[in-house]
Amino acid sequence: MKFNRRDTLILAAAASALSLCGVATANAAEGDMIDVAKLMAPAGGMVDHVQGSDTAPVTVIEYASPTCPHCAAFSNDVLPGFIEAYVNTGKVKLITRPFVRNVLDAAVFMLAEAAGPTNYHNVISTYFKTQTTWAASQTPRDAILEIAKQLGFTQETFDAALTNQALFTAMEAVREQALNEFGLAGTPTFYVNGKTLSGDKTLEQLAAEIDPLVPADFVATTPAAPATDAMAPAAPAADATTPAAPAADAMAPAEPTATPVAPAQ
Repeated sequence: MKFNRRDTLILAAAASALSLCGVATANAAEGDMIDVAKLMAPAGGMVDHVQGSDTAPVTVIEYASPTCPHCAAFSNDVLPGFIEAYVNTGKVKLITRPFVRNVLDAAVFMLAEAAGPTNYHNVISTYFKTQTTWAASQTPRDAILEIAKQLGFTQETFDAALTNQALFTAMEAVREQALNEFGLAGTPTFYVNGKTLSGDKTLEQLAAEIDPLVPADFVATTPAAPATDAMAPAAPAADATTPAAPAADAMAPAEPTATPVAPAQ
């Protein structure tokens, strides 16, 4: 199902029921290796927002959905320690890539793009921290807007962000690539130098995969500007044209460690 600009702008309360997900042609199993060159070439001309050193020996790509409770748990509970131990020390280059399961997911990432590269991760982090507020709202667009205002958006820049059709189309292409080429079956899904890791992961579990890939003679460094997601207000870029989402499957059982993608309606 596709949405035009007006649909994206309106973001009605019922939007969470409108799945944007197709069905993967093949599901990648835990531990499957995916071609790194393909992983590093997101579809649709999408530009990754990279945290960490370009020379890091390990690249971790996370496909995340703002309405996914498991993604929120990772972002809130695991990611800060992961960034401190691996990204800020130069061991890992981290890419958080959008996987839009519904129009609200698209909106959050569009807002993050509109905020500009400096504030991109802060916007995503903020919406994960507040997921239980806006994702459960009967009027998610209004709830998302209120948080956006706290991040520095105005009504005008918010509306402008949600009319970026080119970005919306690119995120759809990224989603289809993940489903059909990489076999992604749920969020979050991580790729560690091409190795598939699905579902919730603790810092210890990620360390077990990453540490053997870091050369024994690697010297940890501390970048001048650590890649942290402080809750400082994010002022939208001057030419903001890009973000948001309900927990469509917040009703998912607590036991699974990944939010499965939904079949196309």
